[in-house]
Amino acid sequence: MTPNTEGANGADRNQQLFDRARALIPGGVNSPVRAFRAVGGTPRFVQRAQGAYFWDANGSRCIDYIGSWGPMILGHGPPRVVEAVQRAVLDGFSYGAPTEREVELAEEIVKHLPSVEMVRLVSSGTEAAMSAIRLARGATGRNHIIKFEGCYHGHADALLVKAGSGLATFGHPTSAGVPADVVKHTLVLEYNNIEQLEEAFAAHGGDLACLIIEPIAGNMNFVRASVPFMKRARELCTQHGALLVFDEVMTGFRVGLGGAQGVYRQALPGFAPDITVLGKVIGGGMPLAAFGGPRALMEKLAPLGPVYQAGTLSGNPVATACGLATLREIAQPGFYEALGKRTQLLVDGLTGAAKQAGLPFAADCEGGMFGFFLLPELPQDYAAVMKSDTAKFARLFHGLLDRGVYIAPALYEAGFVSSAHSDEDIAATVAAAREVFAGL
Repeated sequence: MTPNTEGANGADRNQQLFDRARALIPGGVNSPVRAFRAVGGTPRFVQRAQGAYFWDANGSRCIDYIGSWGPMILGHGPPRVVEAVQRAVLDGFSYGAPTEREVELAEEIVKHLPSVEMVRLVSSGTEAAMSAIRLARGATGRNHIIKFEGCYHGHADALLVKAGSGLATFGHPTSAGVPADVVKHTLVLEYNNIEQLEEAFAAHGGDLACLIIEPIAGNMNFVRASVPFMKRARELCTQHGALLVFDEVMTGFRVGLGGAQGVYRQALPGFAPDITVLGKVIGGGMPLAAFGGPRALMEKLAPLGPVYQAGTLSGNPVATACGLATLREIAQPGFYEALGKRTQLLVDGLTGAAKQAGLPFAADCEGGMFGFFLLPELPQDYAAVMKSDTAKFARLFHGLLDRGVYIAPALYEAGFVSSAHSDEDIAATVAAAREVFAGL
């Protein structure tokens, strides 16, 4: 299953495009996560995508386990979503005024997330997380926030402190251009460390506006917050008057119809965050995100309250059409059961192939999201993730890519299965992995 690596004229079109891009765009990419610097080689320039596949500039087809980093839960180009977008485009690209579809999308989100009574639409996950932090500070009158090493909440200055994702890939614990004064109120703790969490609240509880967390961290591959850890985080926030902010940009409507908070509610009845940050799936691949929570909290936002937030293109009519059609599709009975089984089939197949090759390997999944590590057991924090063999992962990545399977070009990123992935796609992926594992 080795794809072509050259175009029709014998030239590598991916390399040609990358050379042109590097002359005009920093690093040749418009987001660092797309670069191949962690694994070496040339990024694939996608020409088109359909279902579970994309085709690069050379015409090579790959089984896609990135899915635009999570949004394409239905696969690429699902017919009913495409139809909804086409109808919306004919009515206009953008108005800068309210539309009925914004209300419908808000209704759809609120219907499935009990913790959210009101929602504000924005255009990116970074914008949503940044606004959620501002709302928490405005509501509490406090400045300090807690985040966790390895969790990524977008590139707002106050949150670029020992973040994971692209920053982890390139080995930078923070970002240049972020003044020390901006992050002096950000406390960075170890993920899943209850003792450290309790110490932080004991020392700073009265000054903490919020705790923000990826409940299933997809920016250090796939690491779950343990149920005891999440229970204690909720207790401490309540006890000290801080707000618990769930960053579900990645997990929202991806791990289940009720998001990651729904997964935790199964073990912790009544569990709910105070603010939820959403993105990716709610836009169906279009630039759209949101944050929401209880009515009394959300009404502190302008124009009703003193916390200012605005966005000229927020609730874009084409993006809301895409997101609304996507949410209505995935709300169909049995959707997540089938998606979860498909994802588990992939994880079990990869685990079996690695075991057969005698390779240290640990994997986990929830809904349509999965992750694996070249480690003997699942890591519980960022430091453990960092023990992964980066050189071996690079060989694995290119081995799979050479066989037509596309995973994230960095071992710190989760993977995504869509409803468009077939049993044959899973079998082909496992067969490719078996070949690559044998050589590692």
